[in-house]
Amino acid sequence: MKRAYLDWNATAPLRPEAREAMVAAMDVVGNPSSVHAEGRAAKALLERARGQVASAMGADGADVVFVSGATEAAALACAGRGLQGAGIEHDALDAWIDPVLPVDPEGRVTVQDPAQTVLQAANSETGVIQNLPQGLALTDATQAFGKIPFAFNWSGADMAVVSAHKLGGPKGVGALVMRRGTDLAAQLRGGGQEMGRRAGTENLIGIAGFAAAAEAAARDLADGVWSEVEKLRNILENAVAADAKETIFVGKGAARLPNTSCFAVPGWKGETQVMQMDLAGFAISAGSACSSGKVRASRVLQAMGYDEAAAQGAIRVSLGPETTEDEVMRFAESWLRHHEKHRARAA
Repeated sequence: MKRAYLDWNATAPLRPEAREAMVAAMDVVGNPSSVHAEGRAAKALLERARGQVASAMGADGADVVFVSGATEAAALACAGRGLQGAGIEHDALDAWIDPVLPVDPEGRVTVQDPAQTVLQAANSETGVIQNLPQGLALTDATQAFGKIPFAFNWSGADMAVVSAHKLGGPKGVGALVMRRGTDLAAQLRGGGQEMGRRAGTENLIGIAGFAAAAEAAARDLADGVWSEVEKLRNILENAVAADAKETIFVGKGAARLPNTSCFAVPGWKGETQVMQMDLAGFAISAGSACSSGKVRASRVLQAMGYDEAAAQGAIRVSLGPETTEDEVMRFAESWLRHHEKHRARAA
């Protein structure tokens, strides 16, 4: 049986538009920092891509700094700032913040001092969408960009981090978007590329793919593609809830990304479910993570107030525009069969 990819929040399949743009960029021989004709051609491609990403993000008039991904963008934005946040932020941001802000049981954060706060636009594990206050220091738009309406200019944030591969671009490229005039200390120093904010010759091939993917993602959103994905997500959750009534659907009472379902069965380890579903032909993620052979409960769910049994029993199913109803129903049927076996063993 054909495998079903249901892990779009981890990475989205490469869009054909991105692939085409990358292949074309491979023939652009010049270095964007060179002043000869070949260099000017490369520079023109770079700046065209910068404009494409800015337009897709609703960031006209802002600065787009190309980096290797959202993790580097987070480091560039946060280093030396002493910012605060909540315990639900992605590891790339959590490494730089003091996680002191309260989180309610639906995953919503109470912001106390926006100018000193990092706040994600949407959570990668639960899909919960945050209300972004004006004057926010930084938002992680990695999961929101391309899935829900998001414009940097009305987000209220001074800076935002994004990653190309979450919206169908290549891996290894992303951007820090920032309001002009925002103070920033370069972490990679050298040749002065990216307006002096990030040294190193730009990854022109990856950036071209990023720009093409951003434009395609914006078109999909405008065309209502993700509304159809949300219908599939709801079909999945209804099927699971009908036969596995003890299942906890995390964040279901809050606004969520249209493609994301995080649900837990306390006592049934998330990593066990991931392996069982993988063998059955379905790619999903666990709400818990394995590190050096040690299993730990999802700190996101724990920050929301869930106990360890629930936090260890969570999985995330994230859909995309290519997901079909047949795939969703096959997954639900397979998961429910394994759930029945788990329930019998636990009896």
